[in-house]
Amino acid sequence: MCAMLESPLPLGYNTYCLRALRWPDSRHLDFASQQKLDAIFLQDSLDPRKMDPAHWAEVKSQAQRLGLHLETGGGGILPKKADGLDASIAALRKQIERAAAMGSPYVRGVLASDRASFGVPVEQAMEWAVKILRAVRPELSGRGVKAIIEVHKDLQAWELRQVIEAAGKDLVGVYMDTGNPVFVLEHPMTTLETLAPYIESAHLRDSVVYEHPRGVAVQWVPLGEGCVDFKAITTRLAEVCPKVHVYNKPITGRPPAVIPYLEPGYWKSFPQARAGELAKFLDLARKGRPFEGHMVIEDLQGRQTPEQFLAAVQFQQKDHVERGLEYAKKTLGLGRRWRTAA
Repeated sequence: MCAMLESPLPLGYNTYCLRALRWPDSRHLDFASQQKLDAIFLQDSLDPRKMDPAHWAEVKSQAQRLGLHLETGGGGILPKKADGLDASIAALRKQIERAAAMGSPYVRGVLASDRASFGVPVEQAMEWAVKILRAVRPELSGRGVKAIIEVHKDLQAWELRQVIEAAGKDLVGVYMDTGNPVFVLEHPMTTLETLAPYIESAHLRDSVVYEHPRGVAVQWVPLGEGCVDFKAITTRLAEVCPKVHVYNKPITGRPPAVIPYLEPGYWKSFPQARAGELAKFLDLARKGRPFEGHMVIEDLQGRQTPEQFLAAVQFQQKDHVERGLEYAKKTLGLGRRWRTAA
């Protein structure tokens, strides 16, 4: 068991990891309270009233009543083509309004689902991101909200740092993720150390990473059941970002993904990759192995879960969230409310 820190990082969960249950926002807040959590991150809400301003006020009131710190935001901010920039800016402005009305100090966004989804050279995508984020500075400042860009499967940490600094670090920060860096051949600790000055919030997701004939294979697993050293990660996070809220966010039920870095064409999208950082990641992969636990593989991107598997996926998502929260509390020493709750 982890030694209990004098001032542990507050703990919550990200609602995306229970998406198969299709809960409204109010049910998620109740669940967070039942789990004796300190915070909740409302991501990709499935509530039928998610864009209703009256609903935003209700969510804020419920979170305050339950004593929960709340964070939220939208999805991808980049368009596929340059003529979509204005629409992207308008959409982000709406998400800023929503986040502020819910009482969130941040509005979350991602650049793209992965590097291949940019549709333009990486440098162009980074320029668009800066342009969009600069365009909404008046709204961010006026509503007292900071934009946080999630570490995703698109940029390596040094690239995202350039975006943050160019967009203006006073109003733009980072939503740290520990599960996505491995998809761009980066050790999560490298990501943390590189982006530490700008990290405003963090979610924890574990992975198994291991060698494969084409490169490496990666699969997300419940927190504490992969090959990432989360005691080291959370200890360092508390040192360099002592004010962040930490969210458990398992995304499981997906098959291993192969990252074919041994194939010649792979590196065309990483023309400035850094050898030292790659070596640290490959050391993680050499020590890893496939997941040996039980997992239903039916959360496949791009298609709806078959009805025959839906109950199993729903059970699995809730079970993996609860297992991860228990690990976060008892092994990593995260969270505050559960320690004093009767």
